[in-house]
Amino acid sequence: MTQRDNPHHGHDEESGVRRSDGTVPAPVSRPPGSRSEIALRGPAELADALPYLLGFYPDDSIVVVALHGPRGRFGGRIRIGIPSDRGEWPAVCEQVAACLESEAGSRDRRPEGAIVFLCQDPGPGQKRQEVMEGLRPLAQALRTACGAREIPVYEALCLSGGFHISYCCPDSECCPPGGRPQEEAGTSAMAAAAAYAGIQVRGSLREMERRLTAIGEDAARAQEQALDSASSALVPRILDPDGCPAVRAETLRLAWSLITRFRDALPGEDDAVLADAHDDELLSHDEAAAMILGLQDRRTRDRAAEWMEGADCEPAVRLWRALSRRCVGPYEEHAAAPLTLAGWVSWSAGDGPSARVALDRALRSDPDYVFARLLHRAFNDGVDPEPLRRCMRKERALRQAQENHGTAGPSTCPLP
Repeated sequence: MTQRDNPHHGHDEESGVRRSDGTVPAPVSRPPGSRSEIALRGPAELADALPYLLGFYPDDSIVVVALHGPRGRFGGRIRIGIPSDRGEWPAVCEQVAACLESEAGSRDRRPEGAIVFLCQDPGPGQKRQEVMEGLRPLAQALRTACGAREIPVYEALCLSGGFHISYCCPDSECCPPGGRPQEEAGTSAMAAAAAYAGIQVRGSLREMERRLTAIGEDAARAQEQALDSASSALVPRILDPDGCPAVRAETLRLAWSLITRFRDALPGEDDAVLADAHDDELLSHDEAAAMILGLQDRRTRDRAAEWMEGADCEPAVRLWRALSRRCVGPYEEHAAAPLTLAGWVSWSAGDGPSARVALDRALRSDPDYVFARLLHRAFNDGVDPEPLRRCMRKERALRQAQENHGTAGPSTCPLP
């Protein structure tokens, strides 16, 4: 199998299946027009490559990678959680196979094969072998569903508890029933090539999602009370055409003051948990409530999206993540706005895996949230974010000119 260096592998369809593109499109220094190519041979090298293909380790996930050409060049990736209800497995397998086949219509190329990864660590009191054998019927169902569409699955691997096993290899010496231990992280040819290409593995999917998950129960009670109070005060004003502009201005002033605060107070720890705890302490319950409610206004959210580059990027994404963690109780659906902003700023900054996780969670919070759907589709289709950044810069310049002349006009830039 061959992995080529391409920052836009893979895309999603509107199907509930979430794909994961292969790389972080970070700038790297290399000769113009050059590209690296890595040959992966055997289950061990394929298992080692998976986190680099996605940018994170996919906990509790089905991952399917399309193959193209006689050398098995990697194409689009599909990732979806493993359903806990086995009764859902046949439908999910059909959905994954259909999404894999859709590459032919969306990219004018039909996959000539696929590789399947099933990733699940043992639960409490569970043995690794039990997980591997328990997922064997799922691997077989995926092979059958893909084969029915004339897309053969050349390898199906299970990754569990630091081991891997092949469901396709009949050689017990190569693939013993208990699996083989995975290579030490960072020691393979794939790891070296990823480092050269600027590809980063940002921990596990579970760790990345934890950064966007609601705060603990004790703090959540106080935050919910603040949200109730802010809702009573702000929602009637937002719904009032005469009061909404004032709320919009107040929210944006507060947002800028918080971004400035976050910029001036950098976390002293590289550990994500400690860094997020540091950011949580910078934000009071009342400030978070006012921001969360204010961002429900579409125009306010669009203005907030303009903090997307340069020195604004890092504090902005920290703020949007912190606000996502404050959407608790009956306000969980309100997280769609800060999650989408976190996804947009991450994408704009070149952090593809973080962008995908945030946009996926935004759609999980509110599947009909239009801004998240548009960004999600554009991101998965490999669209360059620069045209949207350029549009926002133009919008901001036009608005400032109108404000200087005491006039106001409608939005001039459509979403992607």
